[in-house]
Amino acid sequence: MHCKDSTNIQEQNQISTKQRPIRILHVVGGMNRGGIETWLMHVLRHIDRDRFVIDFLVNTTKPCPYDDEVRTLGSQIISCPRASQPLLYGSNFKRILQKNESYDIVHSHVQHFNGYVLRLAKHAGVPIRIAHSHNDTSAVEAKASPTRKLYLNLMKWLISRHATIGLAASRPSAQSLFGSHWENDPRWRVLYCGVDLTPFRQSVDRQAIRNQLGIPVDAFAIGHVGRFEEQKNHEFILDIAALLAKKDADIRFLLVGDGPLRAQMQEKVDRMNLSDRVMLAGVRSDVPQLMLGAMDLFLLPSLHEGLPLVLMEAQAAGLPCILSNVITQEVEVVRPLMQRLSLSKSASAWSEALLTIKNAKPKITQTEAYQLVEQSSFNIHNSLKQLEALYLERSFNEV
Repeated sequence: MHCKDSTNIQEQNQISTKQRPIRILHVVGGMNRGGIETWLMHVLRHIDRDRFVIDFLVNTTKPCPYDDEVRTLGSQIISCPRASQPLLYGSNFKRILQKNESYDIVHSHVQHFNGYVLRLAKHAGVPIRIAHSHNDTSAVEAKASPTRKLYLNLMKWLISRHATIGLAASRPSAQSLFGSHWENDPRWRVLYCGVDLTPFRQSVDRQAIRNQLGIPVDAFAIGHVGRFEEQKNHEFILDIAALLAKKDADIRFLLVGDGPLRAQMQEKVDRMNLSDRVMLAGVRSDVPQLMLGAMDLFLLPSLHEGLPLVLMEAQAAGLPCILSNVITQEVEVVRPLMQRLSLSKSASAWSEALLTIKNAKPKITQTEAYQLVEQSSFNIHNSLKQLEALYLERSFNEV
């Protein structure tokens, strides 16, 4: 009788779980226009918000570009500052989870700090705890100080101990955070983040976009989208721009983004007399339109990456792409558009490669390129199906 009663209760709980929405708390630094945050916005816009309630825990008290839209879509922005002070951060985290309705899932996107976040989530009674690796930081870790390495190893141990699921943007990202034997642990898996391809089906007014930016309609514009930090290698981009300015009067550079190194890069542009050739456009909400109307080639000489979604957008726009060879081959959806170069090669060698593409005929049309990306795992609809299935599967298993 007791066994039968227990079974009935479990069935009732499963029905209750299916009827009520699954509550998910995503942990990020802040809802800025970065790759991770933009993917999360794609998820929030397209997910069934009757079945899934998504909130965002941010490590800042400052307003961020996506905050208003997050709230408009019915989600909360919850500030939990003091990440650099673990005891105070932990106290804030515990208070927030006690104050808000209980979450079924904590999905953390703060790389190594995921370890501490998920430890706090476990102690708060959150049953499903996801560590998400968005970057391959192995090269940076190898150069870390002994103190930094101690911290990184501690965080990886906490992730291994407290994560119920580990997701990674790419295979190198998985190995970087979950270890070289990650494939032997059923908790760890690759989930390709997706992009909303709708803007890439729309026509744009090339002349109007270029007029707005001050780029001549007949100029050959080399584009880059990324946060101004060391990882993105803007210094090298400007070295390439300086060489090309001497070789070809028709070439322009359009650099989209913001970050701690932006002022320093602007100073270099001015110092090298490149102001008429290089535009630092800041944060933009119209990146697809810029790719379709203002850019002729996409350049990404990053020092390391997880899996840059901006390359998916560049391919959907039909742009030839030159990227560093440290970036995972998983990004190559439209092979005719992709060319890799070693970071050990000089700026001169990179500039010659850019000139070669400028003078070559296109190998594929934008429509053909778009269709290949649309059919891939990087289409937000394909990516989201996998994420929803994961949330549902694990939530029901925890009942």
